[in-house]
Amino acid sequence: MLNLALTGFVLAFLALGFRRPYLWVLAYLYIDSLAPQKISWGFLKVIPISLISFILAFGGWMLIDYKANSRFTLRQGLILILLIYCGLTTMTADFPEDALVKWDWVWKALLFAMFVPLTLTTRLRIEAAALIMTLTVGAIVINGAIKTLAGGGGYGTLRLFVDDNSGLYEGSIISAVAISIIPLIFWLMKHGTIFPPDWRVKLYGSALVFSCVLIPIGTQARTGLLCVALLMVMALRTIKRRVLYLSLIAVGVMVAIPLLPKSYTDRMNTIENHNADQSASTRVAVWKWTLEYAKDHPFGGGFDAYRGNQVRVELTDTKGSGNNVTTSTREAFDKARAYHSAYFEMLGEQGWPGLLIWLTLMVSGLLQMELIRGRWKKRTGPGETWQAPLANALQQSLLVYMVGSLFVGIAFQPFCYMLIGLQCGLWSYLKRIESQNVQQRAARPALSLGNAVAAP
Repeated sequence: MLNLALTGFVLAFLALGFRRPYLWVLAYLYIDSLAPQKISWGFLKVIPISLISFILAFGGWMLIDYKANSRFTLRQGLILILLIYCGLTTMTADFPEDALVKWDWVWKALLFAMFVPLTLTTRLRIEAAALIMTLTVGAIVINGAIKTLAGGGGYGTLRLFVDDNSGLYEGSIISAVAISIIPLIFWLMKHGTIFPPDWRVKLYGSALVFSCVLIPIGTQARTGLLCVALLMVMALRTIKRRVLYLSLIAVGVMVAIPLLPKSYTDRMNTIENHNADQSASTRVAVWKWTLEYAKDHPFGGGFDAYRGNQVRVELTDTKGSGNNVTTSTREAFDKARAYHSAYFEMLGEQGWPGLLIWLTLMVSGLLQMELIRGRWKKRTGPGETWQAPLANALQQSLLVYMVGSLFVGIAFQPFCYMLIGLQCGLWSYLKRIESQNVQQRAARPALSLGNAVAAP
């Protein structure tokens, strides 16, 4: 039944695009995030629906869609440069076959991120993209939250829609992404027009936020805890009743801690003492290896260059309690260990130039959203109150991603580039609107003067 419902929904989504080509863009956002072909066990599994929706999205825009308002921005240029640079490093990669496997999906993520802002030419389209992204991640999040409440959580054991430890179905990645969409959920609850804010929207949005917070608990990913802490701090910027907000957080933490499973609290304790955890100690050793590797390979080793690493770590084992504590050390060896950090992933695979391009892309996004927020936050006219909150939400989402990516190798995670594409689209749209407003204001005095001269 699930297979039939999922197949029917996807095919109906694609069919509607023949009337509204922009729906193919939304279809690709949905398919590339949820990966329904992995959930299905029938028709969707045997046809390349991701590639089909990718081609339809581009073809629909090129052949049918209105393009007069499309603009190519600076950040889209940075994505293009990064795309070309990654292509060059792939041709000289240390592990050519493995690099080609990763390149096969990275180029689509970068190309689509560069393309999607060209289609975001109205508020409705921008909101629709934000809504599809939020609801798609929400489907995965709700599934994970239900299983967490039912006691099915655990590090590496929380099975979502599929038993696939990649993309948004990997524990640390979904933890970071789940927290990053919370600001968008709040924006849609307050400023959405597709589903106008009422008690049903607010109830669903509140439940979805709760589900997002449960995901780091269900996955027991340390990344999620850091993302939650960051988001709570950033919320202080816009919340009016800060004392009440901080009080509620304090009460919530005191109530929640006793209810958390012991396996979760034990794992979170390794944030402070990483030498007691082989996973944490090994990633620190890999980061050191990457810095040494970059000295000899300043332009990177191509995708999956980590396969060449060999690291040694010293682990500290503590037994007993009180005055009867004994400490011992032991050595552990590992090789071909993944970076577990987007920053070191970029450095190892794309070298210092790639890391610089990527950081510029991220930081420029934060600055652009801050500029939008500054220009629009004091406007109260009709249709002028949604821009600053959306810019603030997208800025917070990107910051959560950047902090989460400190400990997860998601430098090329497609969903994160969809978020960047949404930022570029908002920036381009508002620049065009402001330019049109300036031209209209400049034309009014000339028109008034002309009327005065013509009057008898």
